[in-house]
Amino acid sequence: MTDSGEFDARPVRAFLPGPDVRVDESRWPASVPALAQVLRDGLELSAGLTVLVGENGSGKSTVVETLAEAYGLNPQGGSAMGQSFRIRDSEPGVGAGLTVVRGVRPRWSYFLRADTMHQLYTYLEQNPGKSDDPWHELSHGEGFLEILRTRVNQTGFYLMDEPDAPLSFTSCLGLVALLHDLVTAGAQLVVATHSPVLAAVPGANVLELGPWGIRPATWEDLNLVVAWRQFMRDPRAFLRHLIET
Repeated sequence: MTDSGEFDARPVRAFLPGPDVRVDESRWPASVPALAQVLRDGLELSAGLTVLVGENGSGKSTVVETLAEAYGLNPQGGSAMGQSFRIRDSEPGVGAGLTVVRGVRPRWSYFLRADTMHQLYTYLEQNPGKSDDPWHELSHGEGFLEILRTRVNQTGFYLMDEPDAPLSFTSCLGLVALLHDLVTAGAQLVVATHSPVLAAVPGANVLELGPWGIRPATWEDLNLVVAWRQFMRDPRAFLRHLIET
């Protein structure tokens, strides 16, 4: 129950630092301010959609991979049942130090990770389940959309790292509709993105990552949105500093 007496249907209420967590900010991965904040203070998740935005190197992927490991998902992508899917380890490896404050047990959970999708396609071809698609014959965008159709299609707990990466503008709008429908059905999601389109999902809890760590933000004030607005208003004002004409 929440403080207001309403039923709390969140699969995950918070990720909290465990008793043995040590935060050495002089060494990776705790040298990433956003992850250091999670390890030190924890991260409470709201119901529905949480969107993580920030520049390259701000810690979006590092945080999401750590949450996946803490939750019990394969930090390289896939479901809890897909733990045998492995490539070269590059994850922070500190998720086990977090305590997951769980709520309602979801029927399904999945980690969609953009930079390991090629290897995931191979795993899915070798271990067919929800579909027997020839994954490597699909374009990168088509493969992503098929993963969304077959793996991100029911109420549950989802982590996504840059799901917009292979998608066109139109496909991103389709992903916005999917995220909104999942939230409406009761799903809980954490999505890391560079896309102002995904950050604009109505009702999303937007968090901006940077040298400060993690802070709440509004869509209008995001550095991402401000920069894109300025660029679209006058591309030449940006390009003249980069390209000799």
